Amino acid sequence: MNAQAALKELGDFSLEGLCSAMLESHRDTIRVRKARIAVAKLARIVETILTLSNRQGFHATSLREISAASGVSMGGLYSYFDSKDTLLLMILGQVSETTTRVLQAAPQAVQEDPREHLRWLITMHVALTETMLPWFVFAFMEAKSFPPAGRRAAVASEEATEAIFTGVLAEGARRGLFSLADPGFTAALIKPLLQDWYVKRAKWRRRGVSAQDYAKTVCAFVESAIASGKPAPI
Repeated sequence: MNAQAALKELGDFSLEGLCSAMLESHRDTIRVRKARIAVAKLARIVETILTLSNRQGFHATSLREISAASGVSMGGLYSYFDSKDTLLLMILGQVSETTTRVLQAAPQAVQEDPREHLRWLITMHVALTETMLPWFVFAFMEAKSFPPAGRRAAVASEEATEAIFTGVLAEGARRGLFSLADPGFTAALIKPLLQDWYVKRAKWRRRGVSAQDYAKTVCAFVESAIASGKPAPI
């Protein structure tokens, strides 16, 4: 499975593509009307906050620093959001919406076999986090210092991802393909394996492990843990 090719078929996950989606989601509050200009500036703003947050933390970063580093005036910033927390929720919302959309897009043929479906979910999750690495690192590393609304959004996003995995695991258990007592608990155990790819990216880079190799290894590890011994259908 070529996960990157599959991602390209599902949409544009570049910085500009994601910011274009953000713009569409917040058309009622963003006051910049020319789409090309709006997307370009929003991309500069988002790239700046992801970079500065990785360096010094989200709460230690002021709007004035974002303005100076992005080249967007303070007035320009307020054309996109009314506060730094609103920008935070916009970013988290895009991460959550994109993750859910991708994980729910498995082809029908894949969905018919829970084992193939589980492999597809793991592989696509790793590929997506590789493509959106700064976004996912931001969401994970800053979670503890989020304001209440941000924490709720982060928890809801994680629960949505786990629910997708839980559904596939439960269907596999129902068919006797997986041997597990609690699909939800198993899904919660898989989540840290997926997070390790982007949270400890430097470790895997030093070991020369590619995203594809990592996904294959996680698939094999999980399948070995939950395999029922029932042969695959011909």
